[in-house]
Amino acid sequence: MENLFVFLIVCILGYLLVKFIKYRPLYPFMPLRFNFGKRRNTFRKALALLDQIDAKVLVETGTSRQGLRAAKGDGAATIVFGKWAEQHGAFLHSVDINEQSVIASQREVDIQGMSKNVKVYLSDSLVFLKDFKEQVDFLYLDSYDYSKDPEVQKKSQLHHLAEFKSIEHRLHRQSVVLIDDCRLPNGGKGKMAVDYMTQTNWKVLVNAYQILLVRKDSGL
Repeated sequence: MENLFVFLIVCILGYLLVKFIKYRPLYPFMPLRFNFGKRRNTFRKALALLDQIDAKVLVETGTSRQGLRAAKGDGAATIVFGKWAEQHGAFLHSVDINEQSVIASQREVDIQGMSKNVKVYLSDSLVFLKDFKEQVDFLYLDSYDYSKDPEVQKKSQLHHLAEFKSIEHRLHRQSVVLIDDCRLPNGGKGKMAVDYMTQTNWKVLVNAYQILLVRKDSGL
């Protein structure tokens, strides 16, 4: 009986240890209760780079429609980078073509008290990026939902490539680019964009579920 009790305790402790290892918060930057899962490390690296280059203009395609409630599933990037913008006197422009997503995301931004540093726009991202007038320090690409359908996958990849090309002229030597959902079948959202970028003057800094890129001559 005593051996069984010890065995059960060991099993419980082992289970809790595994859960702890897999739990990936952005604490202390974000509250400990939010688990960012497979995006935690790339978010941390991206945030560190934003500190390093003293970023002021951040642009995101595909807004966080569920806010921090989807920290692990979707990443909640609008809130993560919006909070960074709030703390550093920067501004995050987030664009999405879905009206309900824009409304939900802006509501969460307002709840978090970030409305002075974050704006969510209802627009086709390609039009928005092409017409954007400011120099961009940080670009986060996460629009056009991916699926198991090869045709949808190709359209998503083409769309993200087109997004990058639309804003490329506004990126400078130390701009940072982060692309979400890259470790998915057939290369994920960023396949074509990353291929295009690495054939020019860009290099992959982190290759994980998200891909983080900087220019080869950036010094980063």
